Amino acid sequence: MRKKRRDGKIVTGLDGYHKILPYIMPKRTEAEVSLTEQFDVTDLVRYMAERNEKDGTNLKIFHAICTAVARTIYHRPMLNYFISGRTYYQRPDITLSFVVKQKFEDSAAETLMFLKVDPDMNFESVSKLINGDVKKVRKEKTNDLDKLMELVGSLPRPVLEAFFGTLKVLEYHGIMPKALTAGDPNYSTVLLSNLGSIGADSCYHHLSNYGTCSFMITIGKLHKEKKLMYDGTWQERDVINCTFTLDERLADGFYYAKSLRIAKYMLEHPECMQEPISEPVPVEL
Repeated sequence: MRKKRRDGKIVTGLDGYHKILPYIMPKRTEAEVSLTEQFDVTDLVRYMAERNEKDGTNLKIFHAICTAVARTIYHRPMLNYFISGRTYYQRPDITLSFVVKQKFEDSAAETLMFLKVDPDMNFESVSKLINGDVKKVRKEKTNDLDKLMELVGSLPRPVLEAFFGTLKVLEYHGIMPKALTAGDPNYSTVLLSNLGSIGADSCYHHLSNYGTCSFMITIGKLHKEKKLMYDGTWQERDVINCTFTLDERLADGFYYAKSLRIAKYMLEHPECMQEPISEPVPVEL
């Protein structure tokens, strides 16, 4: 029996197929599945504009997607599984990570962000959390993880080889020191990349064999497309593409497809995002 991990609880009751998958595909990058989904965010854009003008908030599409993803994960717990040492674990928390660029310039530094989303949060509180942390990091120009990476990156190559070889052994046995995982996006539930902020569309992004993150999302730019509506008319709508990359060993396609319906419903019915993440989403699965 494997030892308990600080950052996860062993998943029991798995069927034989899922028990052997980590032996057939031991690496996360061998088990990637990716899909791109387009979301109609016309009502969301209108909702955010009204709220921002009326209440002085700073709601953004990225914040909405973070909220929708976090709420989906809360109600679809297998999305918060990870595999380490060929054993399935479930995280106790929902954590989101993403990159913050200090300035929109080629030479500008990048800082990695790591946020814990609590069940009582909603769209507005998630937005405030993201805005506050991003503002703080851009003001301070760095965070603790950046300092740690600078220190480790300054080591000679043979020392780095030995260092990361040791980390692989520690991770396999579930005894990685908290100081080396706290705030590391590789140990988050989901890593998001907001490509729309630089005018790019979504694209496939690989997972990593390092750490435990098994869920990657790239978010494309907001653009307009003509869509055929239910009443038979064509309308110009605000849409956004998102590409999801997941570890297929955690759940089957049926589970992932049903999970996507929750996020899609939230982004297309933004008024429901006023409710806390713990509140079930009124969509038929």
